[in-house]
Amino acid sequence: MPDKVELRARLEFWRSALKKLREAYLALLDGGVKSYKIGNEELTRLDLVSLQKRMDEAEKKVDELELLLENRKSRRSFAVTPRDW
Repeated sequence: MPDKVELRARLEFWRSALKKLREAYLALLDGGVKSYKIGNEELTRLDLVSLQKRMDEAEKKVDELELLLENRKSRRSFAVTPRDW
């Protein structure tokens, strides 16, 4: 497991990435622009669905890293199949 310094660096990276993704999403959603550039990648309104998925992944990463910094494990879900005996 990485040390706290590395976890903080990763957390800051993912927070920054999430902020840029949110800015791009809102700019495209508002309709004020036809395309939005992040680095050398150009996004259009057609990319909103993929942009939403990337935002969801970044949010999960941020949540996971915050939990690791607090020495807690991320919650895992599991399925239960009811049986009729």
